[in-house]
Amino acid sequence: MKKINLYVALGIAGLVTATSCKKLDVVPKYEIATTQSFQTVKDGQAWDAGFYVSLRGRWFGSYFLQSDTQADYLNASLDYGNNYGFPQRWDDGFISSDQTLTAMWNAYYSAIANLNTAIAGFPTIVTTGATDAASMNKYTADAYLLRAYYYHQLVIRWAKPYETATAASDLGVPLVLKYNLTEKPARASVQAVYTQILADITQAETLYTAAGNVGAQNSTVLTADAAKALEARVRLFMHDYANAYTAANAVIATGKYPLITTAAGMSTYWKNDGGQESITQLFVNNTTDVPSNNSIYITPKSATNYDALYLPSQWVIDLYPATDIRKGVYFNNTLPMVILGTSYPGLSFVGKFQGNPALFTGALTNTLQAPKIFRVAEMYLIAAEAAESLTTPNEPNALTALNALKVARGETASATTGAALVQDIRDERLRELAFEGSRLDDLKRWHLGFTRHAPQNANALVQGAGYAALTIAPDAVKFTWGIPFADVSINPNLVQNPGW
Repeated sequence: MKKINLYVALGIAGLVTATSCKKLDVVPKYEIATTQSFQTVKDGQAWDAGFYVSLRGRWFGSYFLQSDTQADYLNASLDYGNNYGFPQRWDDGFISSDQTLTAMWNAYYSAIANLNTAIAGFPTIVTTGATDAASMNKYTADAYLLRAYYYHQLVIRWAKPYETATAASDLGVPLVLKYNLTEKPARASVQAVYTQILADITQAETLYTAAGNVGAQNSTVLTADAAKALEARVRLFMHDYANAYTAANAVIATGKYPLITTAAGMSTYWKNDGGQESITQLFVNNTTDVPSNNSIYITPKSATNYDALYLPSQWVIDLYPATDIRKGVYFNNTLPMVILGTSYPGLSFVGKFQGNPALFTGALTNTLQAPKIFRVAEMYLIAAEAAESLTTPNEPNALTALNALKVARGETASATTGAALVQDIRDERLRELAFEGSRLDDLKRWHLGFTRHAPQNANALVQGAGYAALTIAPDAVKFTWGIPFADVSINPNLVQNPGW
């Protein structure tokens, strides 16, 4: 398992100045010994800035694309060049030594290792006065909430879905809470991982409240509202529907994050990083503070030649009625698409991540956008699904949450019940969260398979097995990703997932 070094690099945050240290001459340039990095509140600020740098680097890019290309609503274009080809095909080449899977696993655990170091080190910083104490509460809360977030990403991708009857025995992921260079941890149970996630969220929310970081629209930092939003998401994945509903509704009830109701507002939200619905939306600039990007959806070759490695299927485009204010934002068919030298007028590409013009470094898009870590729209979806999924479904509450979102987006309110309401909620979740990396996770927790179908223009797409007509059975083994081969090889305590 990837571990942090014995020294903590500080250049990444750009906030730490050198402090006096007799042993500085034996430490690599721009680094200080870990024991010397927890002396002042400014040290805590530097660690916290590093947390946000790490979070930006673990958003968009492969953290969305590896799962979304594996799901049911994207088709590889003739120019895809085998980018994300293994998850797209679900074939025998999709193995535990897959470089993208390994990189994500290592990135999450390296972030966790630094968070663990900070959680252990922050209490040694002496504060003077209420302002310092509030700052350290906020930095510590960030560490706990981000550890919870990363562990949730790990457990939903590399372990079986949470099922109440088997969670105590199903293998989760290694649960490492303290830095230990020699440790070779075994996999904790799914239940144990989720228990730790909830404990970290609770601790974070308490500390945010103590620090006065309750939450505000378009906050560039994490807050108590963000902690509540993550709790709602986690409890939904646990099938803890009553508490998922309560947590989601608590965020909605603050009234701080009103839903967007116009096409212009929706365009501003995504194209220009407007923050109306954002519970947390990270700061980004176009040079240093940048996230990954989703350039497989739109690659400008020139002002008259745009390419795409993956295209949305026609069936998902058709899922949006003409009145839906998201349709013209999430999909774009106005740019000149040229794939493998052939022009395809009217071909729609994923427009949700075209990039914020304020972040362009040239005349054409670099597809950079601010990461929208938590959005209130997800809370409406969680409230609807949780209410409908109770042992005795509460359909009025489900419809209230569902229709609030549907009507805001320009759709007709739903009056369905039973199985039809369940499908309405799932369809709306797809409409709202499309291409944000959650589709495969949803199919997995719903125990649904799929058949890719209804591509746009077959002439622009790769044909054959594993592509536009691929069928995957419910609970197929590769819904759960393989533990990286290197980790299993060097750690005898790790058990590999079936099929890898």
